Amino acid sequence: MNSRQRRGVILLLLSVVCALGAFAGVLSVINDVKSKVGPEVTAYRLKRNVDPYTPLSAGQFEKIEMPERWLSDNAVTNLREIRGKIAVTRLLEGSLLQSDMIVDQPALRQGEQELAIMIDAATGVAGKITPGSTVNVYATFEGQRDGDPDQSKLIVENARVIDVGKLTSLRPDADDRDRQPTEAVPITFALRTVDAQRITYAESFADEVRLALVAPGADSDISATDRTYELAKDK
Repeated sequence: MNSRQRRGVILLLLSVVCALGAFAGVLSVINDVKSKVGPEVTAYRLKRNVDPYTPLSAGQFEKIEMPERWLSDNAVTNLREIRGKIAVTRLLEGSLLQSDMIVDQPALRQGEQELAIMIDAATGVAGKITPGSTVNVYATFEGQRDGDPDQSKLIVENARVIDVGKLTSLRPDADDRDRQPTEAVPITFALRTVDAQRITYAESFADEVRLALVAPGADSDISATDRTYELAKDK
């Protein structure tokens, strides 16, 4: 073997060693990344916005893989968890599905329908009303004409609460700058049609709507004469 051939063999061996070194370096980087990121797990991301109290289905989500260490403890990793569930708040497109975003779908009785309204947290619930509670719904109205007395009316008696949402900050309308921001809670009822209409009317036109908790296991029984109150008639 002449000198030129020996140099060729040496260069070839050096190339092989360099290649092995580079390969080992890449493997080292990959292993280092894996050790920092950790194993990947399944998660589910919303394909589109979902309105509050909307029943959930698999078609609303897309399956993704992400490092387990980056996933929150309450992330949903199996779509079986959404069976019989509804969205408790507005779910935004691109958000990862988490267990605190969903609740069991309420079971309505024959002839009932679901209705949710916002109730002032300070005057309406005070943390005492929970799913399964029974409440009376009161509303106060201004007199229809000048000189007519203001009235407080029992709008719905023995309304069944099926869900209590999270405390939400409400800002006044732009044209009502004198009002301060308030906090309200979404309350969902199971109601007959006529009672749903009464509460909807009260929410739209009453000065204020309040809830009165009825003692557990006992429905209230208020006489017709006590369903409307005027200060001038109080004895």
